[in-house]
Amino acid sequence: MRDLMEIRQDIDEIDQQLVSLFEKRMGCSAEVAEYKRGTGKAIYDPVREKEKIATLTKNQTDHFMSKATEELFLQLMSISRRYQYGILSQEDQYVQELFEEVDELEINENTKVVYQGIPGAYQEQALVKYFGENIHKFSVPEFKDVVKTLDQGKADYGVLPIENTSAGTVSGIYDMILDYDICVVGEETVECHHVLAALPGADIDHIKKVYSHPQGLLQCRKFLDQRTWDQVKVANTAISAKKVADDKDMTKAAICSERAAQLYGLEILQREVNYEGNNTTRFVIMSKKKQYRKDAKKVSISFSAPHESGSLYNILTHFMFNDVSMCNIESRPLPGRQWEYGFYIDVIGNLDDPAIQNSLAGIREETKDFKILGNF
Repeated sequence: MRDLMEIRQDIDEIDQQLVSLFEKRMGCSAEVAEYKRGTGKAIYDPVREKEKIATLTKNQTDHFMSKATEELFLQLMSISRRYQYGILSQEDQYVQELFEEVDELEINENTKVVYQGIPGAYQEQALVKYFGENIHKFSVPEFKDVVKTLDQGKADYGVLPIENTSAGTVSGIYDMILDYDICVVGEETVECHHVLAALPGADIDHIKKVYSHPQGLLQCRKFLDQRTWDQVKVANTAISAKKVADDKDMTKAAICSERAAQLYGLEILQREVNYEGNNTTRFVIMSKKKQYRKDAKKVSISFSAPHESGSLYNILTHFMFNDVSMCNIESRPLPGRQWEYGFYIDVIGNLDDPAIQNSLAGIREETKDFKILGNF
């Protein structure tokens, strides 16, 4: 058996040779990028890469070495692509052609903002917090009506809930943003302090039915699980308060905001009925105009990826090697496309940043259904 130091010395020499060969290989990659600059050929060539892996592993009989060789060269080719994207990034005008950078969003007394629900809804609170009172605000019955109204040009901005700290992502909102030609230009958070409210003089021990938005019921699950009340879902928490007020039934109650209870003349039977003290909902501000502020700090994108080993990892390495921090990731199965998934990702940065542009150029070329949802 050889001495350990002797073995390590050989490893060090081999590693130095590998580094030299790697530098030589990357020099060839730069030449490939220059060639593709002139011909317009795509950097990512999955057929070529699969053929290369098959050639390199066809004579290997050891299963571990075959898989290890495949993994090694997949990484080498991934690094090579990222290097080429960086070389060609100055000519990539994708972001500039789609989005306009502005100092401030245009907001004035004539601005029209649409939200789902009625006065007293948390969406309205987010709207007022972001835009102030001196704008024209109006409501629509359903979440999808918000994006439809924006897409039709009947409003300048729209407000929708995207995620809650205790209940998670609000179902279907990402899909609605994808289905229409709109983008996210801002975000706002609202602390949701749910109360149980009923008609003045109502007794909590005589309540039989409680109304709220599905997320409101979910966020108050621990409180509600202690009772045998019928739980009825409505379009939003403010509508639940209005319904209880309109029905004039002392056995009905609403889970809503304190503001909604006051607006509709209800008495608060119990405060803080949500089971997490930090119950905050994040809302997105959407617009038909493809704009982003110079001080925007978060980029949101979506794409789909096949159900293949390493596919998501290889995509996300574009962020890692450009020193871009990811702050959120969501996945959803794609309807009608077995074992394919849609991903929604937020990263820290601005569309004007070279690192962001390099990352997105690589991801755009190596995925399907790529879309920049917004920079805010």
